[in-house]
Amino acid sequence: MKPISEVTVASELPETLAPLRDLALDLRWTWRRQTLDLFRRLDPDAFERSGRSPIAMLPLVPASRLAQAARDDDFCQRMHGELGDLRTYRTSDRWFQRTAAPTSGPEPVVAYFSMEFGITETLPIYSGGLGILAGDHLKSASDLGVPLIAVGLIYQWGYFSQSLDRDGQQVEEYRLNDPAALPIEPVRDVDGEQLTVSVRLPGHGDVVIGLWTARVGRVPLLLLDTNLPVNGERARLITDRLYGGDHEHRIAQEVVLGIGGVRALRAYCAATGHAEPQVFHLNEGHAGFSGLERIGELMRRGAGFDEALSEVRAGTIFTTHTPVPAGIDRFDVDELREVLDADGAGISRLVDALPVEAALALGREDGGEVFNMAHMGFRLAQRANGVSRLHGAVSRTMFQDLYPGFDAAEVPITSITNGVHRRTWVSAPMDDLYKKAMGEIDISATGDWSQLATLTDHDLQDTRRRLRADLVEMAREHVHRSWLRRGADAAELAWTREILDPDVLTVGFARRVSTYKRLTLMLSDPDRLRRILLDPERPVQFIIAGKAHPADMPGKELMRRLVAFADEAGVRHRIAFLPDYDIQMASVLVAGADVWLNNPVRPEEASGTSGMKAVMNGGLTFSVSDGWWDEMATDEAGWTIPTVETDDRERRDRLEADALYEILERRIVPLFHDRDEAGVPRAWLRMIRESLVRIAPQVTASRMVRDYVTELYLPAAAAHRAFASDPSLRETFTAWKGRVSDAWPRVRISDVRIEGAESGRVATGSEVALTAAVDLGGLDVADVMVEAVAGEVGADGEIADPTLIPLRSIGGGRCGARFTLAVPGRVGCTVRAVPRHEALASRAELGLVATA
Repeated sequence: MKPISEVTVASELPETLAPLRDLALDLRWTWRRQTLDLFRRLDPDAFERSGRSPIAMLPLVPASRLAQAARDDDFCQRMHGELGDLRTYRTSDRWFQRTAAPTSGPEPVVAYFSMEFGITETLPIYSGGLGILAGDHLKSASDLGVPLIAVGLIYQWGYFSQSLDRDGQQVEEYRLNDPAALPIEPVRDVDGEQLTVSVRLPGHGDVVIGLWTARVGRVPLLLLDTNLPVNGERARLITDRLYGGDHEHRIAQEVVLGIGGVRALRAYCAATGHAEPQVFHLNEGHAGFSGLERIGELMRRGAGFDEALSEVRAGTIFTTHTPVPAGIDRFDVDELREVLDADGAGISRLVDALPVEAALALGREDGGEVFNMAHMGFRLAQRANGVSRLHGAVSRTMFQDLYPGFDAAEVPITSITNGVHRRTWVSAPMDDLYKKAMGEIDISATGDWSQLATLTDHDLQDTRRRLRADLVEMAREHVHRSWLRRGADAAELAWTREILDPDVLTVGFARRVSTYKRLTLMLSDPDRLRRILLDPERPVQFIIAGKAHPADMPGKELMRRLVAFADEAGVRHRIAFLPDYDIQMASVLVAGADVWLNNPVRPEEASGTSGMKAVMNGGLTFSVSDGWWDEMATDEAGWTIPTVETDDRERRDRLEADALYEILERRIVPLFHDRDEAGVPRAWLRMIRESLVRIAPQVTASRMVRDYVTELYLPAAAAHRAFASDPSLRETFTAWKGRVSDAWPRVRISDVRIEGAESGRVATGSEVALTAAVDLGGLDVADVMVEAVAGEVGADGEIADPTLIPLRSIGGGRCGARFTLAVPGRVGCTVRAVPRHEALASRAELGLVATA
């Protein structure tokens, strides 16, 4: 019979066990095994039923078990030990305080904005690589002691859960996120109410934003929520789904993240006493509107637009994650004009004091009617980066038009290669090997992992087989559950319990399913793939996972084709597709795969991180030379699929697939199966050690965050301090920029002479004297840097890899320098002038250059 009413029965923690809630609400448990083991020990059944979520499991633990645990001296001792360790972790000096913090003054605080954060599957506010990268960034910043505060959105439904229908088509389902079951807490104001801020959006009215916080070790993560009773229905739905809805919905989310995020930061710091951030790091263009709010803040205090922009740029960093224009948010200018909502004087009603047309100019493409969020990111940030060395080069070419007159090599976009958080992604068995070889040292602060070369063949082989067996067990369970959801009867699924083999070479492939990642490249020759999978002496098995965006129909079709192949009775024991890829599944998959396959279209993958996680666990890399592998590839630690340079995509895919099959059959498979008389694959294990020693330390998120600190955060903090300590700087710098821009068309360089090379030939090592006539167009000598640009001339007639040689005044309106031509070859040179000011971060920043 049906009940006439329902109540929720939840256990309450005894006072003795109150520290468990503190431990559960600090997401450090996602990378500290001892804390997670404490919760598992409390009640293994509740732990599993909650999805391994400490905060969600506590109400599920029977009161009798809580009472028992409260009387258990050993359990309580361990609990207090973990709490003490956490407090020490939060307060002790770490790498940043010991080696990077300024010697005087307060530590610079970084505000890190991202549309998604992949910290744990129990906080489902991520979709894929961008979010996982952001989560690992926070964890490593915490480990290193970097003073960082993060800002994101809390979604009512998060990203979708994936299943398959009977035909192998992706089915999306959304699950409601109940804040009470999530590891977050409301931020409280002085009256004990949830702290709120608001933004005024046309069509929505005043949208009230509630503040939640998640604790990621030392890093607070502010999460913004519009699903509040005080809001109307449309406003409540702004934070409903990650990457859902149309342009209007996306813009509203980005306004809440950017403008609402800055307001939330100010309110949070005022309410809690947290130090205000000086550096703002925009992880992709989604948070670009944060710069508009900060400009508005300065203008409300009396600054002009250009002055405010100069100050905002000084403390802003923009990270771009896409090497293709299609991956950038682009809107009609009129859409943004409507959102900024100008009054009769052209001033925004969304951001007080902000002139709308000046703000729109920051994102316009070529002054037209398209608003490009990446362009706004670059124009708002004095420092910018791509996420691998190759991606940095691609980005400099992709955005070269923003810096007219400069070659791509000088476009001010650097690169910091992505990394992964070791303690999150290294499996427990592999972590034990790290400790066995390296002890209990703080591995996050060192790049020397040479001690891993001492790992024995026995230890490596035993650990790798254990991890492969764990993966096989997980895959069997997921395939079984998937077929039940696809409508199969349990009686016909006995085969799912026997698929795969813990002793067979296992290839892993998992990522967001989009066309450029080429999920089905391995299916280019299905018959050849079957032969590889079913080889009676040296079989291979593939385990594959990934989600396609709900609107990506081509990506969904690739997935359907792959699933259809995996469904075939003849091969389904050797190839498996696992639906609903998430952090938990990924942690087992990257640990258990012997080989991690990555075959995107080069250079369309910015970096990638899944293969990095496999490397950390002793997996070997099998990849196209794209993303991070392009800069780290070595035949001693992996295999590179050759890139075919052609505009014929079908031919490229066919030839690269042939290379994939060839390398797999003739190099990878034999190496795995080549065993000595004791059954040990010595050469294979030697390659694993080489990968662990040479590649693994380069792909840690701790290395990545250290690079951000030294190359971007500290310089941006210094630039911010310059403006903060000298209130006149923004006025004088803005006036200087105006004066230089006005005069620049009159700057002339002419009559370039090279003495010592009159015949057109000089001996290697000879010194030459270069002079040029320079007309500064009324500018002061201090305003302009005149320099020679010299280097070998390439086949295209351009100077390649130029050397910049400063010229000094030699009187008579001329500048000159003497230098040695030390390398033989065809050397070209020219002379140019660029603006010079202490507040500039790059020669190309203003896009002004005068050449001879």
